[in-house]
Amino acid sequence: MEIAIVIGLLVIAIILFATEKFSVDVVTIGLILVLSLSGIITPKEAFEGFSSDFIIILASIFIISGALAETGLLDKVGSQMIKVVKSKTLFVGYTMFVTGVLSAFMNNTTVTALVIGPVIGMCRKLKLSPSKVLIPVAFASILGGTCTLIGTSTNIAVSGYIAQAGMKPLGFFEVLVIGLIFLATGIIFILLFYKRLLPNYKETDYNDRYEIAQYLSEIVVSEKSKLVGQLAFHSDLSKQEVRILKIIRNKEDFIPNSATRIHGNDILIVECSVEDLIKIKESPQLHVLADTIKHKEIESGKIILAELIITPGSGLINRSLKEARFRQNYDLVVLAVQRFGGTVSQKIGGLKLKIGDTLLVQGTQEDIDNNRATNDFSIIGDFRVNMFKEKKGIFAATIFLVAVIAGTLEWAPLSITFMAAALLTVLSGAINVERVYQVINWKLLILIGGMTAFGTAMENSGASNFLAENILNLLGDLGPMYVLGGFVILVILLTQPMSNAAAALVVLPVAIDTANLMNVDPRTFAIAIMLGASVSLIAPFEPSCILVFGPGKYKFMDFLKVGLPLTLILFILLMILVPIFWPFQ
Repeated sequence: MEIAIVIGLLVIAIILFATEKFSVDVVTIGLILVLSLSGIITPKEAFEGFSSDFIIILASIFIISGALAETGLLDKVGSQMIKVVKSKTLFVGYTMFVTGVLSAFMNNTTVTALVIGPVIGMCRKLKLSPSKVLIPVAFASILGGTCTLIGTSTNIAVSGYIAQAGMKPLGFFEVLVIGLIFLATGIIFILLFYKRLLPNYKETDYNDRYEIAQYLSEIVVSEKSKLVGQLAFHSDLSKQEVRILKIIRNKEDFIPNSATRIHGNDILIVECSVEDLIKIKESPQLHVLADTIKHKEIESGKIILAELIITPGSGLINRSLKEARFRQNYDLVVLAVQRFGGTVSQKIGGLKLKIGDTLLVQGTQEDIDNNRATNDFSIIGDFRVNMFKEKKGIFAATIFLVAVIAGTLEWAPLSITFMAAALLTVLSGAINVERVYQVINWKLLILIGGMTAFGTAMENSGASNFLAENILNLLGDLGPMYVLGGFVILVILLTQPMSNAAAALVVLPVAIDTANLMNVDPRTFAIAIMLGASVSLIAPFEPSCILVFGPGKYKFMDFLKVGLPLTLILFILLMILVPIFWPFQ
């Protein structure tokens, strides 16, 4: 009965993870509650994963990575390294190499977000389509993460699980050689085939790209109008979903802020739908000077259009533009939102923002420049670095390096060295305490801690042993190599609907039991599954791929054309190399 419950919960979890009907952390907590109430795991086992070393390591890495991004140090390193190469082909390869190296020690999503800006800027200078470079950048960040213990959350999660299973935890550089081979293979493959396999989408006009369906109009406010004296952002016009983009007063134009009030004889440049424009025309106290303003006019003079991308750790994530008071806080007007798989250009005020959303904004050059230092989004195009915390960034990087060395040489446990580094980073002022709680990916920590408990439930119930015996009956006669290949293919497929870490932790208990039944080293299976979860590049569901989807103007098939053959090559390499470095016996 317990076996049926656990396997049934596993199937339900995979479906819920794939459909995203509920948040992954909510699903994980639900699983823990069901398993605890059914008696399959004890309360201690349910929460043991949350207090383990690897959760401390992962949280510390989020803090240190956040500090390095916040101080502008990673921006400076990434942009300066990328700007060295002037040849198109060398630029693609060199950018992948830089991204991969940084991802070996940083969260790969953070690294991808940081290099998107300078990469697009260099593409424009080299007259190279960003669509030729951004998929390689995303793939390099994923493959670079396979090089070290801390390169990806999957490695840390698997290391923690095998330690609980009685095996030696993963060494910091234990997978370095095979990780470098994977990264080199990815770079070579892209350089050989990027011209043929990657699309060559030309950069188009902002308005064509976002298909903005709203009208831009000039309205004169009469002195008798009810609008006179009203705050621009809380006026009767704003309640009608009419956006005031600019005010012309006494022959001077400016963008209103939260304190701006409307005066008589003001000329308002507004954005509205056709229906709203008709209502304005019918008002006796408002006069429409021009039904539309040409898009070229709003991109000239002081008012320009720009694109920005929502980055990991942003305070805007899961908040709408209205809730975040975007216009008031940033003095920028959002005209459209481009999301993974499509463009949203109407009724965007209530849309909950996600990582990777690209926003088309309008404002003055000064306002756009003033927002370059924010941690809530990255402005795509001309790239500037926030330099005022450079010394603190260098201090944080030094502390991080010392922690890596101390942990690698086993002067102290890695969890202790990383936690000490995170504490010193906060005390140095490189990142403030409030920001710490924003940069930590709590959903991922809950997911990993909860799925560790699920692995315990599979052991306690006998579900992992039951599945292992059935897999052996199916593939056992073919030998351990075929059984291992079956598990790696399974985890590659599961990473499409699930996160890499979750997929690895679901398969790991069954794989370890299977290895023990076959009398082969379970570490071979554990490392193969861990690496298999990180070489799945078939679909653009990884956060790094989602980040480049909008800026690269990609389609789903663009990732499939490049990712599928590369995944097959990496799978073959994995099957050859893992048994050599970690023999079955």
